Amino acid sequence: MVDSQSTPARQRPSIVSISSYLLFLFLALQVISLIITLSTFSKTRDALREAYAGSATDGDQVADVFAVIGIGGSIVLLLLAVVLGVLALFNNQGRNGARITTWIVGGIMVCCVGGGLLSNAAGGFNTGGGTTGDAPSPEEIQRRLEEALPSWVTPVSLLLGVLSLIALITALVLLALPKANPFFRKPTAGWEPPTPGASYPGHPQAPGQPGYPQASGEPGYPSSGEPSYPPPAADRPDDTPPTDRPGSTPPPSN
Repeated sequence: MVDSQSTPARQRPSIVSISSYLLFLFLALQVISLIITLSTFSKTRDALREAYAGSATDGDQVADVFAVIGIGGSIVLLLLAVVLGVLALFNNQGRNGARITTWIVGGIMVCCVGGGLLSNAAGGFNTGGGTTGDAPSPEEIQRRLEEALPSWVTPVSLLLGVLSLIALITALVLLALPKANPFFRKPTAGWEPPTPGASYPGHPQAPGQPGYPQASGEPGYPSSGEPSYPPPAADRPDDTPPTDRPGSTPPPSN
């Protein structure tokens, strides 16, 4: 068996991918909302100035305050949406810290977007001055704003807010499902079976001991100069035994 130090590849669940897509959608919706706010900035200021023209309240000051609140709030929401978009990238990598941070930032955004929708449903702009004195009523301010702004601004803004809230809540719920928990757990080193034909690493030699010679490239043993095999028959001398050897002389013939 081979104990591999590499961690096994984790497959991202589809609910995590969908959650990231929803966070990106939320970011895109906040960009559109900021564009609408900036495009209607001048008309909103003019409508507020006209509403406070006949009162003792400085219309320019009120218009500037509401402009700062509107644009500043949209910018803050956009920055938080960018943070959620970055967290979505880390969620796709299975980082549990990013998921926890997404829940925290996403919860703040749910409160902000939901509060904005409730404020618009309750009557939109509210100066807090009520109907006392010569200040215009919130209904009068809302009427002047509706007359100054294009007719599509209010319904589109409400639609963007509702879609943003649905996308954000759905993304947070998908990250909290039990099916996503294994993907965000810390990976452990897995075991890999030995690959057929793979060579195993050799044991290290003890210090001071010579290694064994390699089989290839070794010099051969020195030769003594004698032939290893007898010469062929044609090169050998006559096989007739010498006559001085006993028993080798043939008997005399009669």
